Amino acid sequence: MKILVDANVILDILQKREPYYKDSATVSKMCETDLTEGHISALTFANLVYIMRKELDPDSIEQVLKTLLMIFRLDDLTRSDICNAASLKWNDFEDAVQTVIAKRIDADYLITRNIKDYEGGEIKAVTPKEFISEYNRIIKK
Repeated sequence: MKILVDANVILDILQKREPYYKDSATVSKMCETDLTEGHISALTFANLVYIMRKELDPDSIEQVLKTLLMIFRLDDLTRSDICNAASLKWNDFEDAVQTVIAKRIDADYLITRNIKDYEGGEIKAVTPKEFISEYNRIIKK
């Protein structure tokens, strides 16, 4: 099973944001232990650094990147991704880019806490909690 993880889920982990931390960390652990193939986009990493710029010095940024690369596959942002996202005409361009990348990598799910932002996307968006439940349901079959 292949998933693309949205920036808000990674931020839940990095900033230990409650009440979301536990489920987001569980999804990360599932990726780290190869229970599922986890991906993040290059856009997500850039957004993380921008959001956490007051908390991260250059050494910390490098350490976060190294840690994320041990857990997730990092997918490039291409010209086609930008063009395809623009053609969706979504209000939130970043979300359009994420859904386009999820489609390009043939993800089964896009993991996010903002499901409503992905309505109309071709890849099913679910929360970390929903993904864990779905994964457990599929494995029990």
